[in-house]
Amino acid sequence: MPTPSLAQTGWPRPVSLLLNIAHAFDHMFLLIFAAAVTSIATQFGFAKWEDLMPYGVGAFFLFGLGSLPSGRLGDLWGRRAMMLLFFFGIGTAALLVSLTQNAWQLATALGLIGVFASIYHPVGIPMLVQHAKNPGATIGVNGLAGNLGVAVAAVVTGFLIKWVGWRAAFAVPGLISIACGIAFAIVCPRETEAPHKRTGKAKVALTPAMLARAFLVMTAAAITGSLLFNFTTNGNGQLLGQRFAGVIEDPAVIGSLLAVIYTIASLAQIVVGRLIDKMALKPLYFGITLAQIPLLLLAAHAQGWWMFAALLAVMVFIFGAIPFTDAMIVRYVDDRLRSRVAGMRLGVSFGISSLAVYLLGPAVKGMGFDMLLITMAVIAACTATMVTLLPSETEANLQPAQA
Repeated sequence: MPTPSLAQTGWPRPVSLLLNIAHAFDHMFLLIFAAAVTSIATQFGFAKWEDLMPYGVGAFFLFGLGSLPSGRLGDLWGRRAMMLLFFFGIGTAALLVSLTQNAWQLATALGLIGVFASIYHPVGIPMLVQHAKNPGATIGVNGLAGNLGVAVAAVVTGFLIKWVGWRAAFAVPGLISIACGIAFAIVCPRETEAPHKRTGKAKVALTPAMLARAFLVMTAAAITGSLLFNFTTNGNGQLLGQRFAGVIEDPAVIGSLLAVIYTIASLAQIVVGRLIDKMALKPLYFGITLAQIPLLLLAAHAQGWWMFAALLAVMVFIFGAIPFTDAMIVRYVDDRLRSRVAGMRLGVSFGISSLAVYLLGPAVKGMGFDMLLITMAVIAACTATMVTLLPSETEANLQPAQA
Protein backbone atom coordinates (compact mmCIF):
# COMPACT_ATOMS: atom_id res chain seq x y z
CA MET A 1 0.00 0.00 0.00
CA PRO A 2 1.54 3.33 -1.05
CA THR A 3 2.60 5.77 1.68
CA PRO A 4 0.44 8.93 1.74
CA SER A 5 2.25 11.99 0.40
CA LEU A 6 2.72 15.27 2.26
CA ALA A 7 0.22 16.86 -0.13
CA GLN A 8 -2.39 14.42 1.24
CA THR A 9 -1.44 14.41 4.92
CA GLY A 10 0.13 17.85 5.40
CA TRP A 11 3.27 18.51 7.42
CA PRO A 12 3.96 16.32 10.47
CA ARG A 13 2.65 18.08 13.57
CA PRO A 14 6.15 18.84 15.00
CA VAL A 15 7.10 20.59 11.73
CA SER A 16 3.97 22.77 11.75
CA LEU A 17 4.56 23.56 15.43
CA LEU A 18 8.15 24.64 14.82
CA LEU A 19 7.14 26.75 11.81
CA ASN A 20 4.61 28.55 14.03
CA ILE A 21 7.17 28.92 16.83
CA ALA A 22 9.52 30.43 14.25
CA HIS A 23 6.92 33.10 13.51
CA ALA A 24 6.74 33.89 17.21
CA PHE A 25 10.55 34.17 17.31
CA ASP A 26 10.55 36.38 14.22
CA HIS A 27 8.46 39.08 15.89
CA MET A 28 9.81 38.53 19.37
CA PHE A 29 13.48 39.03 18.45
CA LEU A 30 12.70 42.22 16.52
CA LEU A 31 10.86 43.73 19.49
CA ILE A 32 13.14 42.82 22.41
CA PHE A 33 15.07 46.02 21.75
CA ALA A 34 11.91 48.16 21.96
CA ALA A 35 10.97 46.52 25.26
CA ALA A 36 14.50 46.92 26.68
CA VAL A 37 15.42 50.30 25.18
CA THR A 38 15.09 52.27 28.43
CA SER A 39 17.51 49.97 30.30
CA ILE A 40 19.96 49.86 27.39
CA ALA A 41 19.89 53.66 27.01
CA THR A 42 20.71 54.10 30.70
CA GLN A 43 23.68 51.69 30.54
CA PHE A 44 25.02 53.23 27.31
CA GLY A 45 24.85 56.77 28.69
CA PHE A 46 21.83 58.18 26.82
CA ALA A 47 19.69 60.70 28.68
CA LYS A 48 16.42 59.55 27.04
CA TRP A 49 15.25 56.32 25.41
CA GLU A 50 14.05 58.33 22.39
CA ASP A 51 17.68 59.16 21.52
CA LEU A 52 18.68 55.46 21.33
CA MET A 53 15.61 54.32 19.36
CA PRO A 54 16.95 55.29 15.89
CA TYR A 55 19.83 52.83 16.34
CA GLY A 56 17.30 50.01 15.94
CA VAL A 57 16.13 51.08 12.49
CA GLY A 58 18.76 48.98 10.69
CA ALA A 59 17.14 45.78 11.96
CA PHE A 60 13.77 46.70 10.49
CA PHE A 61 15.23 48.07 7.24
CA LEU A 62 17.21 44.87 6.66
CA PHE A 63 14.17 42.85 7.75
CA GLY A 64 12.40 44.32 4.72
CA LEU A 65 15.30 44.49 2.26
CA GLY A 66 16.42 40.95 3.07
CA SER A 67 13.00 39.59 2.09
CA LEU A 68 13.92 39.96 -1.60
CA PRO A 69 16.89 37.53 -1.63
CA SER A 70 15.24 35.35 1.04
CA GLY A 71 12.14 34.83 -1.10
CA ARG A 72 14.21 34.08 -4.17
CA LEU A 73 16.41 31.58 -2.33
CA GLY A 74 13.34 29.98 -0.77
CA ASP A 75 11.89 29.17 -4.20
CA LEU A 76 15.13 28.34 -5.98
CA TRP A 77 17.22 26.69 -3.24
CA GLY A 78 14.65 25.25 -0.86
CA ARG A 79 12.50 26.35 2.08
CA ARG A 80 13.73 23.75 4.58
CA ALA A 81 17.35 24.89 4.19
CA MET A 82 16.33 28.54 4.56
CA MET A 83 14.38 27.83 7.74
CA LEU A 84 17.43 26.13 9.25
CA LEU A 85 19.40 29.27 8.41
CA PHE A 86 16.69 31.30 10.12
CA PHE A 87 16.77 29.39 13.43
CA PHE A 88 20.56 29.26 13.74
CA GLY A 89 21.20 32.74 12.33
CA ILE A 90 18.73 34.72 14.41
CA GLY A 91 19.77 32.86 17.57
CA THR A 92 23.45 33.63 17.00
CA ALA A 93 22.68 37.28 16.19
CA ALA A 94 20.75 37.64 19.47
CA LEU A 95 23.74 36.28 21.39
CA LEU A 96 25.91 38.91 19.68
CA VAL A 97 23.51 41.68 20.76
CA SER A 98 23.89 40.53 24.37
CA LEU A 99 27.66 41.11 24.11
CA THR A 100 27.59 44.66 22.67
CA GLN A 101 29.23 47.51 24.60
CA ASN A 102 28.07 50.67 22.77
CA ALA A 103 25.30 51.99 20.54
CA TRP A 104 27.01 51.30 17.20
CA GLN A 105 27.89 47.74 18.13
CA LEU A 106 24.26 47.35 19.18
CA ALA A 107 23.02 48.76 15.86
CA THR A 108 25.23 46.33 13.91
CA ALA A 109 24.12 43.27 15.88
CA LEU A 110 20.47 44.31 15.66
CA GLY A 111 20.97 44.63 11.90
CA LEU A 112 22.06 40.98 11.82
CA ILE A 113 18.85 40.04 13.63
CA GLY A 114 16.96 41.87 10.88
CA VAL A 115 18.85 39.99 8.15
CA PHE A 116 17.94 36.57 9.53
CA ALA A 117 14.42 37.66 10.55
CA SER A 118 13.79 38.56 6.89
CA ILE A 119 13.77 34.86 6.03
CA TYR A 120 10.60 33.85 7.83
CA HIS A 121 7.71 35.65 6.09
CA PRO A 122 8.63 34.90 2.45
CA VAL A 123 9.80 31.35 3.28
CA GLY A 124 8.16 30.04 6.45
CA ILE A 125 4.56 31.02 5.64
CA PRO A 126 4.59 29.62 2.06
CA MET A 127 6.19 26.46 3.46
CA LEU A 128 3.46 26.15 6.12
CA VAL A 129 0.51 26.63 3.71
CA GLN A 130 1.83 24.63 0.74
CA HIS A 131 0.03 21.47 1.99
CA ALA A 132 -2.82 23.21 3.88
CA LYS A 133 -6.43 22.28 3.04
CA ASN A 134 -7.77 25.45 4.75
CA PRO A 135 -5.06 28.05 4.16
CA GLY A 136 -7.01 30.91 5.77
CA ALA A 137 -7.33 29.04 9.06
CA THR A 138 -3.67 27.98 8.84
CA ILE A 139 -2.60 31.61 8.29
CA GLY A 140 -4.82 32.68 11.20
CA VAL A 141 -3.16 30.25 13.62
CA ASN A 142 0.24 31.26 12.28
CA GLY A 143 -0.63 34.92 12.79
CA LEU A 144 -1.68 34.15 16.36
CA ALA A 145 1.72 32.55 16.93
CA GLY A 146 3.51 35.57 15.49
CA ASN A 147 1.70 38.02 17.70
CA LEU A 148 2.10 35.84 20.76
CA GLY A 149 5.79 36.42 20.03
CA VAL A 150 5.08 40.14 20.34
CA ALA A 151 3.40 39.48 23.69
CA VAL A 152 6.26 37.29 24.89
CA ALA A 153 8.76 40.00 23.93
CA ALA A 154 6.93 42.43 26.19
CA VAL A 155 6.45 40.27 29.27
CA VAL A 156 9.60 38.08 29.18
CA THR A 157 11.86 41.06 28.46
CA GLY A 158 10.30 42.97 31.34
CA PHE A 159 10.92 40.16 33.83
CA LEU A 160 14.40 39.26 32.55
CA ILE A 161 15.44 42.92 32.83
CA LYS A 162 14.06 43.05 36.37
CA TRP A 163 15.70 39.81 37.51
CA VAL A 164 18.88 39.46 35.41
CA GLY A 165 19.43 42.42 33.08
CA TRP A 166 18.74 43.39 29.48
CA ARG A 167 21.53 41.20 28.05
CA ALA A 168 19.73 38.06 29.23
CA ALA A 169 16.62 39.24 27.35
CA PHE A 170 18.56 38.59 24.12
CA ALA A 171 20.78 35.68 25.18
CA VAL A 172 18.08 33.35 26.55
CA PRO A 173 15.81 33.47 23.46
CA GLY A 174 18.91 33.16 21.26
CA LEU A 175 19.87 29.86 22.85
CA ILE A 176 16.28 28.59 22.59
CA SER A 177 16.19 29.45 18.86
CA ILE A 178 19.37 27.45 18.22
CA ALA A 179 17.84 24.48 20.08
CA CYS A 180 14.71 24.74 17.91
CA GLY A 181 16.92 24.76 14.81
CA ILE A 182 18.43 21.44 15.87
CA ALA A 183 14.93 20.01 16.42
CA PHE A 184 13.75 21.30 13.02
CA ALA A 185 16.70 19.64 11.27
CA ILE A 186 15.69 16.33 12.85
CA VAL A 187 11.91 16.34 12.31
CA CYS A 188 11.45 18.18 8.99
CA PRO A 189 11.53 15.91 5.88
CA ARG A 190 14.03 16.87 3.21
CA GLU A 191 12.53 18.47 0.11
CA THR A 192 12.49 16.29 -3.00
CA GLU A 193 12.53 19.31 -5.32
CA ALA A 194 12.89 23.08 -5.09
CA PRO A 195 9.54 24.96 -5.07
CA HIS A 196 10.18 26.63 -8.46
CA LYS A 197 10.02 23.21 -10.16
CA ARG A 198 6.52 22.42 -8.88
CA THR A 199 3.32 22.62 -10.91
CA GLY A 200 -0.06 23.83 -9.72
CA LYS A 201 -2.51 26.67 -10.14
CA ALA A 202 -3.67 29.47 -7.88
CA LYS A 203 -7.13 29.13 -6.28
CA VAL A 204 -8.44 32.32 -7.95
CA ALA A 205 -7.27 32.88 -11.52
CA LEU A 206 -6.52 36.51 -12.41
CA THR A 207 -5.51 37.98 -15.71
CA PRO A 208 -1.94 39.38 -15.76
CA ALA A 209 -3.31 42.94 -15.54
CA MET A 210 -5.52 42.10 -12.56
CA LEU A 211 -2.68 40.22 -10.87
CA ALA A 212 -0.42 43.28 -11.27
CA ARG A 213 -3.17 45.47 -9.82
CA ALA A 214 -3.67 43.12 -6.89
CA PHE A 215 0.10 43.08 -6.24
CA LEU A 216 0.29 46.90 -6.25
CA VAL A 217 -2.71 47.20 -3.93
CA MET A 218 -1.47 44.53 -1.50
CA THR A 219 1.96 46.17 -1.41
CA ALA A 220 0.58 49.68 -0.81
CA ALA A 221 -1.83 48.42 1.86
CA ALA A 222 0.97 46.38 3.43
CA ILE A 223 3.16 49.52 3.64
CA THR A 224 0.53 51.50 5.56
CA GLY A 225 -0.46 48.47 7.64
CA SER A 226 3.19 47.77 8.52
CA LEU A 227 3.67 51.41 9.53
CA LEU A 228 0.83 51.01 12.03
CA PHE A 229 2.22 47.70 13.25
CA ASN A 230 5.72 49.14 13.77
CA PHE A 231 4.53 52.35 15.41
CA THR A 232 2.35 50.42 17.87
CA THR A 233 4.47 47.39 18.71
CA ASN A 234 7.62 49.50 19.12
CA GLY A 235 5.92 52.33 21.00
CA ASN A 236 3.14 50.74 23.06
CA GLY A 237 5.37 49.98 26.02
CA GLN A 238 6.43 53.61 26.35
CA LEU A 239 2.85 54.77 25.62
CA LEU A 240 1.39 52.68 28.44
CA GLY A 241 4.17 53.78 30.77
CA GLN A 242 3.33 57.42 30.05
CA ARG A 243 -0.46 57.06 30.34
CA PHE A 244 -0.16 55.03 33.59
CA ALA A 245 2.38 57.45 35.14
CA GLY A 246 1.70 57.76 38.87
CA VAL A 247 -0.50 54.65 38.81
CA ILE A 248 1.87 51.87 37.67
CA GLU A 249 5.64 52.37 37.56
CA ASP A 250 6.99 48.79 37.53
CA PRO A 251 8.25 47.91 34.00
CA ALA A 252 7.45 44.23 34.57
CA VAL A 253 3.79 45.09 35.30
CA ILE A 254 3.61 47.38 32.24
CA GLY A 255 5.10 44.56 30.18
CA SER A 256 2.50 42.15 31.58
CA LEU A 257 -0.36 44.52 30.70
CA LEU A 258 1.03 44.82 27.19
CA ALA A 259 1.31 41.04 26.93
CA VAL A 260 -2.37 40.74 27.90
CA ILE A 261 -3.29 43.20 25.13
CA TYR A 262 -1.24 41.35 22.52
CA THR A 263 -2.47 37.92 23.58
CA ILE A 264 -6.16 38.88 23.41
CA ALA A 265 -5.67 40.85 20.18
CA SER A 266 -3.86 37.91 18.60
CA LEU A 267 -7.01 35.81 18.85
CA ALA A 268 -8.54 38.08 16.20
CA GLN A 269 -6.33 36.39 13.64
CA ILE A 270 -7.94 33.01 14.33
CA VAL A 271 -11.37 34.52 13.64
CA VAL A 272 -10.18 36.41 10.57
CA GLY A 273 -8.37 33.36 9.21
CA ARG A 274 -11.55 31.27 9.36
CA LEU A 275 -13.57 34.08 7.75
CA ILE A 276 -11.03 34.31 4.91
CA ASP A 277 -11.77 30.68 3.98
CA LYS A 278 -15.50 31.46 3.79
CA MET A 279 -15.77 35.05 2.49
CA ALA A 280 -14.47 37.30 -0.27
CA LEU A 281 -11.29 39.09 0.81
CA LYS A 282 -12.11 42.64 -0.27
CA PRO A 283 -15.16 43.54 1.91
CA LEU A 284 -13.72 41.76 4.94
CA TYR A 285 -10.35 43.52 4.64
CA PHE A 286 -12.02 46.90 4.09
CA GLY A 287 -14.21 46.59 7.18
CA ILE A 288 -11.29 45.72 9.45
CA THR A 289 -9.10 48.58 8.21
CA LEU A 290 -11.96 51.07 8.44
CA ALA A 291 -12.60 50.20 12.10
CA GLN A 292 -9.03 51.20 13.01
CA ILE A 293 -9.68 54.90 12.35
CA PRO A 294 -12.11 55.82 15.20
CA LEU A 295 -10.30 53.53 17.65
CA LEU A 296 -6.95 55.25 17.06
CA LEU A 297 -8.61 58.65 17.54
CA LEU A 298 -10.13 57.41 20.80
CA ALA A 299 -6.75 56.12 22.01
CA ALA A 300 -5.19 59.53 21.30
CA HIS A 301 -7.17 61.05 24.18
CA ALA A 302 -7.51 58.17 26.65
CA GLN A 303 -5.67 57.86 29.97
CA GLY A 304 -5.10 55.11 32.54
CA TRP A 305 -7.37 52.09 32.29
CA TRP A 306 -9.40 53.73 29.51
CA MET A 307 -6.16 53.82 27.55
CA PHE A 308 -5.68 50.11 28.23
CA ALA A 309 -9.16 49.36 26.82
CA ALA A 310 -8.69 51.64 23.80
CA LEU A 311 -5.28 50.20 23.00
CA LEU A 312 -6.66 46.66 23.25
CA ALA A 313 -9.37 47.52 20.70
CA VAL A 314 -6.81 49.16 18.40
CA MET A 315 -4.53 46.13 18.47
CA VAL A 316 -7.43 43.72 17.82
CA PHE A 317 -8.02 45.40 14.45
CA ILE A 318 -4.36 46.02 13.61
CA PHE A 319 -3.54 42.37 14.27
CA GLY A 320 -6.77 41.32 12.55
CA ALA A 321 -5.61 42.96 9.32
CA ILE A 322 -2.30 41.08 9.20
CA PRO A 323 -3.44 37.78 7.58
CA PHE A 324 -4.83 39.42 4.46
CA THR A 325 -1.65 39.98 2.46
CA ASP A 326 -0.50 36.39 2.99
CA ALA A 327 -4.00 35.15 2.17
CA MET A 328 -3.97 37.13 -1.08
CA ILE A 329 -0.68 35.55 -2.10
CA VAL A 330 -2.04 32.06 -1.34
CA ARG A 331 -5.29 32.77 -3.22
CA TYR A 332 -3.84 34.53 -6.27
CA VAL A 333 -0.31 33.04 -6.74
CA ASP A 334 0.65 29.40 -7.31
CA ASP A 335 3.13 27.74 -4.94
CA ARG A 336 6.20 27.78 -7.22
CA LEU A 337 6.24 31.62 -7.12
CA ARG A 338 4.94 32.40 -3.65
CA SER A 339 8.24 33.00 -1.85
CA ARG A 340 9.48 35.34 -4.59
CA VAL A 341 6.19 37.28 -4.76
CA ALA A 342 6.07 37.50 -0.96
CA GLY A 343 9.72 38.59 -0.90
CA MET A 344 9.09 41.41 -3.37
CA ARG A 345 6.01 42.61 -1.51
CA LEU A 346 7.73 42.39 1.88
CA GLY A 347 10.92 44.01 0.63
CA VAL A 348 9.02 47.13 -0.40
CA SER A 349 6.51 47.30 2.45
CA PHE A 350 8.81 46.39 5.34
CA GLY A 351 11.67 48.44 3.94
CA ILE A 352 9.56 51.60 3.83
CA SER A 353 7.74 50.87 7.09
CA SER A 354 11.08 50.58 8.89
CA LEU A 355 10.97 54.37 8.87
CA ALA A 356 8.42 54.06 11.67
CA VAL A 357 11.13 52.73 13.98
CA TYR A 358 13.50 55.55 13.02
CA LEU A 359 10.82 58.23 13.39
CA LEU A 360 9.16 56.90 16.56
CA GLY A 361 11.56 58.44 19.09
CA PRO A 362 11.87 61.87 17.38
CA ALA A 363 8.10 61.96 16.69
CA VAL A 364 7.15 61.26 20.31
CA LYS A 365 9.80 63.71 21.51
CA GLY A 366 8.58 66.42 19.12
CA MET A 367 4.79 66.11 19.13
CA GLY A 368 3.79 63.56 21.76
CA PHE A 369 1.85 60.32 21.59
CA ASP A 370 -1.53 62.01 21.11
CA MET A 371 -0.57 63.56 17.75
CA LEU A 372 1.21 60.37 16.73
CA LEU A 373 -1.98 58.36 17.26
CA ILE A 374 -3.97 60.90 15.22
CA THR A 375 -1.38 60.54 12.43
CA MET A 376 -1.82 56.79 12.65
CA ALA A 377 -5.59 57.22 12.14
CA VAL A 378 -4.81 59.05 8.89
CA ILE A 379 -2.53 56.16 7.85
CA ALA A 380 -5.37 53.71 8.59
CA ALA A 381 -7.64 55.76 6.31
CA CYS A 382 -5.03 55.39 3.55
CA THR A 383 -5.04 51.61 4.04
CA ALA A 384 -8.83 51.45 3.74
CA THR A 385 -8.67 53.54 0.55
CA MET A 386 -6.10 51.18 -0.97
CA VAL A 387 -8.25 48.15 -0.20
CA THR A 388 -11.16 49.58 -2.24
CA LEU A 389 -8.94 49.26 -5.35
CA LEU A 390 -8.43 45.51 -4.86
CA PRO A 391 -10.02 43.39 -7.64
CA SER A 392 -13.17 41.67 -6.43
CA GLU A 393 -13.35 37.90 -6.76
CA THR A 394 -16.59 38.22 -8.72
CA GLU A 395 -14.71 40.35 -11.22
CA ALA A 396 -11.92 37.75 -11.33
CA ASN A 397 -14.34 34.91 -12.03
CA LEU A 398 -15.67 36.77 -15.06
CA GLN A 399 -12.19 37.03 -16.60
CA PRO A 400 -10.34 34.39 -18.60
CA ALA A 401 -7.81 32.50 -16.46
CA GLN A 402 -4.25 33.78 -16.41
CA ALA A 403 -1.67 32.11 -18.59
